[in-house]
Amino acid sequence: MNDTYQIYLISDSTGETLDRIFLALKAQFKNIDYKIHSYSFTRTQNQILKILSDAEKNEKVVILYTIVDNNLAKFLANRSSEKKIPCFGILGNLILSFSKLLNQQASHEPSAQHKLNDQYYERIEAIQFTMNHDDGNLVKDVKLADIILLGVSRTSKTPTSIYLANKGFKTSNIPLVNKNSLPKVLRDNPKICCVVGLNAEPERLYDLRKNRMNSIKDNENKTYINIDQIRKETEEAKNTFKKYEWPIIDVSRKSVEETAASIIKIYEIFKQNVK
Repeated sequence: MNDTYQIYLISDSTGETLDRIFLALKAQFKNIDYKIHSYSFTRTQNQILKILSDAEKNEKVVILYTIVDNNLAKFLANRSSEKKIPCFGILGNLILSFSKLLNQQASHEPSAQHKLNDQYYERIEAIQFTMNHDDGNLVKDVKLADIILLGVSRTSKTPTSIYLANKGFKTSNIPLVNKNSLPKVLRDNPKICCVVGLNAEPERLYDLRKNRMNSIKDNENKTYINIDQIRKETEEAKNTFKKYEWPIIDVSRKSVEETAASIIKIYEIFKQNVK
């Protein structure tokens, strides 16, 4: 008997919310074999019937959905019940509860969170800014950033910056190669904006750098993966962060999402203090 769960994720929008919810859900269970079937922009009964027809061909099917149209959501739930397929709505009860709490009707408009409003364009601007200010580029413009990330090589500066940009934060990241890596604009004005230092355990950096070198087939740069040199770099970085009183985050065992969440909290405190 097949022990793999067939997880059907049905959304009337991009499906991003549902993907994240399922990732959070499955993280609570250690042993689960599953296969994802994703269906985005599902907005008609015919689409749902086709999906259910496919689902019936499999065993151990579970449906999760985010559909804001009440009639369509009920249609999916009822048809799934008839076919004895477990089916769970993610947003329905939450929208209803908020509607009662706020004493107003929900719009029930698919993709409402993706409207091309000011917030959307600000996020696009933040992404463009961050891409232009990656890896120490355009350091003269760092005063225009919301957040500046500093750190030695392989401390997840770029992926963290991109994640923050998708949250709407203009982010500049600057690598600390040696004592002279710090831009003069930051040395002269350490509080020019929210600056955060990223660091990691030398052993962790050694593994990351070695994997990097292997992936690009670089066997020449011995200093880059010299553990004593890495220890020196991380110690100098710590001293720099402490000298200018910049908060430090150890990213050794943190995901990009966890690191970004900590940075956003630091940013919020920074903004409160400069008011």
